[in-house]
Amino acid sequence: MGKREIFGSDRLDAEERRDLNDADFGLPEERAFPMPDAAHVRAAESYFRYAPDSQKAELAQNILRKAAEFGVHVQSPTVLEWAGK
Repeated sequence: MGKREIFGSDRLDAEERRDLNDADFGLPEERAFPMPDAAHVRAAESYFRYAPDSQKAELAQNILRKAAEFGVHVQSPTVLEWAGK
């Protein structure tokens, strides 16, 4: 079973979250902002404003990386600005 089949919902339970690799998170050190699929990339983009300013550049870069992986078009000018785009 592939990742997309496992994470078809936009809500992860505790076991699904534990099974994610650190690279699947927008902030891997904290395992915050999970992005195992396109729906979660969009969610990370919409919740971006809640990230601490000190971590927004890293989160923005990771959102763009995962968006490219899943074919998501990032529309937030704030995310793009923090990513240096």
